[in-house]
Amino acid sequence: MKNSTVLPAQSILIEDRSMASLLRPALTLFVVMSVITGLLYPLLTTGIARAVFPTQAAGSLIEQNGKVIGSTLIGQLFTDSRHFWSRPSATSPAYNAAASSGSNQGPLNPALADAVKTRIEALRAADPGNTQAIPADLVTASASGLDPHISVAAANYQVARVAKSRNLPVNRVQQLVDAQIEPRALGLFGEARVNVLQLKMALDVLNP
Repeated sequence: MKNSTVLPAQSILIEDRSMASLLRPALTLFVVMSVITGLLYPLLTTGIARAVFPTQAAGSLIEQNGKVIGSTLIGQLFTDSRHFWSRPSATSPAYNAAASSGSNQGPLNPALADAVKTRIEALRAADPGNTQAIPADLVTASASGLDPHISVAAANYQVARVAKSRNLPVNRVQQLVDAQIEPRALGLFGEARVNVLQLKMALDVLNP
């Protein structure tokens, strides 16, 4: 009867071959899936998006006189009385898309109370004759810090100030605001809103 004992060197060789047989398909699968999910799939989805939604895929950019002046998806800072003011941003600098975030300050945080107080004072100083209640979105930042929209109430609150600063009839400015109102999504989701940058552009056409 033959001796079937495996020598140590033969055992090591068998183990090496067994390990190689396991690693080869694993590495092949890793490379194939990396190419598919990391290269082909993004290229495919980007290509479809550019074909079906070219504006959105490019960042929903807004151009004026052949120059990009912003995006419908990202707010901008306006502080003079001639413009409608955007919702405050907690990013640094304001509306920094690379650092989207909220203030992460709770309702009892003194820093939040101070920030809201400062914003209220700025709004009152810009329009001292306005006795309306100030809408919350004009004094509080959102979770993203990038909101391009304000509520209809926030836009209406600023109509008189903007009209006075531009020497326009209040009802004419109100008509522009009403024309810029975006309804709820599908009539159900979210709230009616106004895109501040698009409203600014409409105002500048009427009264540069």
